[in-house]
Amino acid sequence: MRSLIGVSAVVLLGIAPPIAVPGPVPTPPPAGGSPAAVAPAAVTWGVSPSSPKGPNGRAAFAYKLDPGARLTDYVAVTNHSARPITLSVYASDAVTTPQGGFDLLPAAQRPVDVGSWVSLTARKLTIPSSSRVDVPFTVNVPANAIPGDHVGGIVASLTATTTDAQGNHVAVDHRVGTRIYLRVTGELRPALTLQDVRVQHHGSLNPFGGGEVTATATVRNTGNVRLAGTPTVHAAGPLGLNAGSASGRTLPEILPGHAARTTVRLSQVPPLFRLTATVAVTPTAVAGQTLDPPPGTASHQVTVWAVPWSHLLMLTLFAGAVWALWAVRRRRRRKAARDLAQALAAAREQGRAEATATTAARPEAPAADLTADALPGGIGRRPDGVPAAPTSTPEVEA
Repeated sequence: MRSLIGVSAVVLLGIAPPIAVPGPVPTPPPAGGSPAAVAPAAVTWGVSPSSPKGPNGRAAFAYKLDPGARLTDYVAVTNHSARPITLSVYASDAVTTPQGGFDLLPAAQRPVDVGSWVSLTARKLTIPSSSRVDVPFTVNVPANAIPGDHVGGIVASLTATTTDAQGNHVAVDHRVGTRIYLRVTGELRPALTLQDVRVQHHGSLNPFGGGEVTATATVRNTGNVRLAGTPTVHAAGPLGLNAGSASGRTLPEILPGHAARTTVRLSQVPPLFRLTATVAVTPTAVAGQTLDPPPGTASHQVTVWAVPWSHLLMLTLFAGAVWALWAVRRRRRRKAARDLAQALAAAREQGRAEATATTAARPEAPAADLTADALPGGIGRRPDGVPAAPTSTPEVEA
């Protein structure tokens, strides 16, 4: 069973690219004849600000109105095709896409802001080939409208049905429109804030190549004026070592109450274990606007751990090599000491053995027979070798 899937395509401030729409169904050919090939007809159309006499060169509808004000204007819908087309014409609210682009609400979603303030005199238009229709509309600003910018658009849409690769019938809503910028008078409060800030450090395999800090954040317009902005990131190590900054892609336009996701990358950031990163966005006015008072810069500071894994690996390898070399030299010294001790022990044993052999082979000398008469002065020696006392005392003359 085939299903119907809806897809919306919108082009603002331009002309719809040629699209193919189903042509008339051919009548069955007569017997024996060949079927007639009917190619889908390509159609293009455009939408632009106008006057009762036709387009007047405006790029968009831009108004500055008080709460409760009312005005009448015109929008031109032009058929550039060689066949008539029937279009749906309506107004809707604008949104900021997560990537920072400009879009309108889906056709099935009812507007609640400036799109609901616009009343068109015609919702369906059948436009002959190569013709234009100038459609009047009114803008009714509520008396309690919030001061600031209200953004939307007027579109002319054509729904065409096609078949995808899975055999499903796909309804594609081709929309072409022009923008509405309406500023309600009153106090303006331009402001951007940062939300969901995430900062990471990605190391490099090259220990001398540094790393990269990636900062991602949601920039939300919390004021009542549409704003652009420039995101930045600043990172530094302990005591401000190796500080660096980088700017990201400028956000073109963020509508009040909407947000866009942005990413900023800072390269050549060495892993200093602990980094302090500051993510900031500086609001700027969109083209054709001035900000008074000027909005302040929104910033958010985070701490990032940047472990130098490649340096630690290199240090580990170096320490391992030094330890291995020291261990080899230590084993060699111990072996040399053991060999020397064994050699000295062997030499001592050999010396003892030779001394023992020499003593055993030497003959014993006969004991000397010494008497006191054999010694001069009548002094003899005792058998233990100590001189004996004289046997007589010499006379002393007076």
